[in-house]
Amino acid sequence: MSGGGPASASDRYPMAPLIRFTLIALYFALVAPLPWLAPPELKLALWLALPLGLALVLAATSEAVDLNAEGIRVGHPDWCRWLLRRGWSLPWGSIRGLTPVATSQGGRVFYVRSENGSAFLLPQRVAAFDEFLGRFNRETGLDTSAIGRISPPWTYQLLAGLSGAMVLGELAWGLAQR
Repeated sequence: MSGGGPASASDRYPMAPLIRFTLIALYFALVAPLPWLAPPELKLALWLALPLGLALVLAATSEAVDLNAEGIRVGHPDWCRWLLRRGWSLPWGSIRGLTPVATSQGGRVFYVRSENGSAFLLPQRVAAFDEFLGRFNRETGLDTSAIGRISPPWTYQLLAGLSGAMVLGELAWGLAQR
């Protein structure tokens, strides 16, 4: 993130660290014990799969939003873009509106509508979310006051705590087995 004011040429908003590191911790909590618990014939395959899975989690959580004078771009860094191929970009002038959609968990996501009728999911898990929304509002003139995070921070704090407890429990179990 840089500046965020009107004179700012380009701002970058990565996934919020609380969300990113919680998802990585959850991966470790759920997957790291598997090679130790597996039958001997699966151990090697699981040891090889562990770093590959971590690379996929790191790639999935590396999405970022770039805002500049021309428009918005949502995507992944070069090292994993070839694999994920998700992402989108729009010039500011082609953005026509925001459409709220209820989620099955009771939240709301928002789709950015373009002049040609396409709709793209507005990122709601970015760092400096309020700053991001402010810049989006200034550039598009669209009202962003009804937009909030997709889930409250306490949900990720709870998940981070549970993931940490699982990892500590697994480490304690592993040490007790020696």
